[in-house]
Amino acid sequence: MNWEQLLSLKRFGDTNKRLRKEQDETRLGFEVDYDRIIFSSEFRSLQDKTQVIPLSETDFVHTRLTHSLEVSVVGRSLGRLVGKKLLEKHPHLQKVHGYQANDFGAIVAAAALAHDIGNPPFGHSGEKAIGEFFKTGEGLKYKDQLTAKEYQDLCDFEGNANGFKILTEDRAGRIGGLRLSYATLGAFTKYPKESLPKKPTTHIADKKYGFFQSEKEAYVDIAEELGLIKRSEDSVSYARHPLTFLVEAADDICYTIIDFEDGINLGLIQEEYALEYLSKIIRHTIRPENYYALSTKEDRIGYLRALAIGSLINEAVDIFMENEEAILNGDFDCALLDKSKYEAQINDIIKISIENIYQSTEVIDKEIAGYGVINTLLETYTAAVNNSFNGTASNYDELILNGLPKNIKNNSPSLYARLSGVCYYVSLLSDSKAILDYKKIKGISF
Repeated sequence: MNWEQLLSLKRFGDTNKRLRKEQDETRLGFEVDYDRIIFSSEFRSLQDKTQVIPLSETDFVHTRLTHSLEVSVVGRSLGRLVGKKLLEKHPHLQKVHGYQANDFGAIVAAAALAHDIGNPPFGHSGEKAIGEFFKTGEGLKYKDQLTAKEYQDLCDFEGNANGFKILTEDRAGRIGGLRLSYATLGAFTKYPKESLPKKPTTHIADKKYGFFQSEKEAYVDIAEELGLIKRSEDSVSYARHPLTFLVEAADDICYTIIDFEDGINLGLIQEEYALEYLSKIIRHTIRPENYYALSTKEDRIGYLRALAIGSLINEAVDIFMENEEAILNGDFDCALLDKSKYEAQINDIIKISIENIYQSTEVIDKEIAGYGVINTLLETYTAAVNNSFNGTASNYDELILNGLPKNIKNNSPSLYARLSGVCYYVSLLSDSKAILDYKKIKGISF
């Protein structure tokens, strides 16, 4: 892979090549990507979607929106720092093509901003709830009417693939979705493969999948334009865009450190653990006198969090540059932080977060409720959509359909399109809207 192709400014529908030297420096194409994402309704709904604590009533716990904004900020720093080093290493990118260090930061920031845009209500349990509806629930009856890959898309419903759908799917008045640059879409796609075969190797790019069957052609077009390395002759599978590793690192840094911070602020983790677990990461930058001068727990934890994020950013940049050649060749097979000298500390922090936050009674109880909500919505909506298509809709089905948007393809002759359209609609719901719809179906709310 080469950087000239990887930094493509092309968008869906372009007929002429977009050259970096011809860009308006006051509003670069990569910065337009960021703007289009942040003004989208799908991004806005993240303000009411779970990050760690579902439906938290406190004012300092992160939602998907605040998490995404923070990941984007970290990603921008990672991109700029790497961009500066890459331009020193490959000066022709700047001298011949006009690329600047901030271009890398803008691409990573935009891709990181959108990294959770496809997540359904109730966090990762929402993904699992959708998948289990088709794997073991009412949706199992559709298995024999779908191709293996279509059925796998539904059984392992993937927020990353759903995000790619949101960013690229045609709809009335919005051909090409948000029409982001191919560089940003490439950096966004953490798992550049289709749903089958499932985990064919231990390579990081094979951990999950990155696009549904409905967007497969769109992804192939992007991958070919960017010059991504094809990894399989039997299925659609490519090497990652190199900047994807920075998007992933930004997410890993934020959820590791900031979820830990949330747990402490909620009282689920003792404050003393913060200094104990973060001390080795920040030992070169911490100033004890500054730490002990802070009077509140939130300020003390915030100070440690900022130093830890800074340390991990610098190390991720070093790891990327040390492995740039392997990354460009598609040979680098793990996340950047898996090579970190702080890997043991990171794993300790994640372990204590799992035990004290993700497996806390508050989280588990609300995830259980989320399963019930999503199962009810899918059962009701898929029945209404398919009954309508088959001409057997009841009056109740018609009432349900009147409350659904027309763009969920409820009249498509493709069963896969109808089912995935329902999943798409449910995935876009905020936590609160999902609960409201559930209450209406159950006759609890009027």
